[in-house]
Amino acid sequence: MMKEKVILAYSGGLDTTAIIPWLQENFGYDVVCCCIDCGQGSELDGLEERAKLSGATKLYIEDLVDDFCDNYIMPCVKANAIYENKYLLGTSMARPAIAKRLVEIARKEGATAICHGATGKGNDQIRFELGIKALAPDLKIIAPWRMTDVWTMQSREDEIEYCRQHGIHLPFSADNSYSRDRNLWHISMRPGAGGSGAGA
Repeated sequence: MMKEKVILAYSGGLDTTAIIPWLQENFGYDVVCCCIDCGQGSELDGLEERAKLSGATKLYIEDLVDDFCDNYIMPCVKANAIYENKYLLGTSMARPAIAKRLVEIARKEGATAICHGATGKGNDQIRFELGIKALAPDLKIIAPWRMTDVWTMQSREDEIEYCRQHGIHLPFSADNSYSRDRNLWHISMRPGAGGSGAGA
């Protein structure tokens, strides 16, 4: 019997790297990683090796730079969409583009679920999940940070140790307390357990 497939929005950061073996261990999924390139540049270097070493069966790196620019950045610029007149909405405007491509990959792969590693206040969880549900209401959404009965890691140290226990020895540092989200339009940084896992 074939395993069910899950599409993981993969950034290559600590959170989403730890999520690969976690999905296999807790759900028995065949994990297909999908990194959406919205202009994060060198952050994509070495992702394929990292995903495979962590147990993923496949990695898609999807170039969405032109689509992101034409269909998301430009309309926001024309609308002067700046939060409180000072904060560029680079992260939030990328999420619908990412969700759309995740659904397309899920359909292509015959996946039954999409997983994201969004943490923090929950804004990104809502952005991803509304986009996914609008386009594919039949797909299951797995949000580890809300699944406190099975997601027991609460810090970067916990995640690094979990990876180490699963034979994943990667250059993540426990003293890096900021989550970064870079794309063509901007970079946001905020305190957090790890990366947003957004794949963007």
